[in-house]
Amino acid sequence: MEAPAAPQGPDSPGGPAEPSPGGPDRPATLSTAPGVEITVTSPEQMRELGRRLAKLLRPGDLVMLSGELGAGKTTLTRGLGEGLGVRGAVTSPTFVIARVHPSLGDGPPLVHVDAYRLSGGLDEMEDLDLDVSLPDSVIVVEWGEGKVEELTDDRLQLVIHRAVGDTTDEVRHVTLTGIGARWTAADLTVLTA
Repeated sequence: MEAPAAPQGPDSPGGPAEPSPGGPDRPATLSTAPGVEITVTSPEQMRELGRRLAKLLRPGDLVMLSGELGAGKTTLTRGLGEGLGVRGAVTSPTFVIARVHPSLGDGPPLVHVDAYRLSGGLDEMEDLDLDVSLPDSVIVVEWGEGKVEELTDDRLQLVIHRAVGDTTDEVRHVTLTGIGARWTAADLTVLTA
């Protein structure tokens, strides 16, 4: 039996690694797929990563994005929206907290949430009714660590690292970690091609 992983913060390479606590309807431990690391050298490559990732997503998927301000979370989500074929320009929902982008075809809508200004956990997020939207939508949450993990046992966590300080460096290192049965069965290495 393995020892539990040490807790990691949102800026750790693999993101938070602690499984959700067990409960009457929840397993005590969740399976985690090996992390996949991708280097991105421009905003257009970040959008392209989002477009490629969209091909793996389906209704009910929760994607959590973390990284410093300006790391490219919204740029990646813009590519997801393009790949999913949703209506409306994908922009940062910082001041409205959440935006719903309906599908232009028969795919799932995209719900884009920015939890940066929310201080509480799932209790504060309940006003957004994400649990109601999740079965039929793809939900992308920026800054969601410690706030939305209880929505589902299955989630994809992306941590975007960039150089900080006074730099014009466009290089980003993206670590994708699948949590739960949905993502341990998925082949995330297709995104590295």
